[in-house]
Amino acid sequence: MGIFDKIKEKLSHEFIDIIEWLDYTDDTIVHRFERYQNEIKNGAQLIVREGQTAVFINEGQLADVFSPGTYTLNTQNLPVLATIKGWKYGFNSPFKAEVYFVNTHLFTDEKWGTKNPITLSDDRFGFVEIRAFGTYAFKIKDAGKFVVDIVGTDANFTNFEINEHLKSLISTRFTDTIGEANLPIELYAANTTELSDTCLEVMQPEFNFVGISLEKFFIENVSMPEELKKEIFEYSRIDKLDLDKLTKFKTAKAIEAAASNEGGTAGAGMGMGMGFVLAQQMGGTMNPMAGQKAQQVQQQQSSPVVPPPMPVQVQYFYALEGQQAGPVSFDQLKTLFANRTINKDVLVWKQGMANWTPLKDVEELKSFLGGNTPPPLPGN
Repeated sequence: MGIFDKIKEKLSHEFIDIIEWLDYTDDTIVHRFERYQNEIKNGAQLIVREGQTAVFINEGQLADVFSPGTYTLNTQNLPVLATIKGWKYGFNSPFKAEVYFVNTHLFTDEKWGTKNPITLSDDRFGFVEIRAFGTYAFKIKDAGKFVVDIVGTDANFTNFEINEHLKSLISTRFTDTIGEANLPIELYAANTTELSDTCLEVMQPEFNFVGISLEKFFIENVSMPEELKKEIFEYSRIDKLDLDKLTKFKTAKAIEAAASNEGGTAGAGMGMGMGFVLAQQMGGTMNPMAGQKAQQVQQQQSSPVVPPPMPVQVQYFYALEGQQAGPVSFDQLKTLFANRTINKDVLVWKQGMANWTPLKDVEELKSFLGGNTPPPLPGN
């Protein structure tokens, strides 16, 4: 074997004869096929498996795209590359090109969620905040466009690298779609299927722009603050219930609360008053007279019970040795008379009397003098 034959044989072993890629991961989207100086032997075999697309890049430009199958690389199946390179000798020499294998199978169960609450305006509850999360599925639709616009020169491009971009895109478009839906706030959680379909339709053009097809989009949950949930539930019950029945129900609950109140008699009176209101509402249409009676009793029970004013104790002044003494109460004055400090002729005065008057002439003090015996019974 001559020296030129040895050189030719050596070169033939340095060049790649078979170009293929076996994916052993679940997250790789694009893998660049590595070989020495990117040289590919004329007549080499290219094997593209199902779920793959091979993209050839020459000097930074898209040269060709191969779908699943086995190819012998020559000028017949690389017309674009041949035009770019301007081969004069029909690939009699090795050529250089970068080969990217693109995984075109469906990437499923990708997570998305709103990083910040979405503020919506509701006609009944005003401005409210909601959050949402779910999953989506995508696959590469235009491998050449995806490699050129997104991957660039990345040798091993994974779905983690594109997911951050896709989740931001989803969050933005989801916010716009929710805002334009203008649904009552309680219906967002009840219409996740319809909203998911709408969001899929709205987002698809944005994904197509970079060579990706959004295959599935699911809203799994729409959440809101707990206090807003309580308001919505209460509003829903009011909207569904008959208002008259609701009033009676509320009244019955109020009676129950009043009965458990430790306010004693006042609490019991309040409970009775509310009971008569309920009786009037429920029985008024059946018995008008009974309804009027209940109303009267209710008014009596609901009026506050005010006791009469405490009697004001009468105060007396009396004259003793030419000096004014007192004031003293009726009982004190009686004691003074009993122990002979004063007598029947002592002058006394109280509020309402025009002048000082002897004790014996004041009507209510005559009992001090004794001798007050009742008159005989009639007929005796």
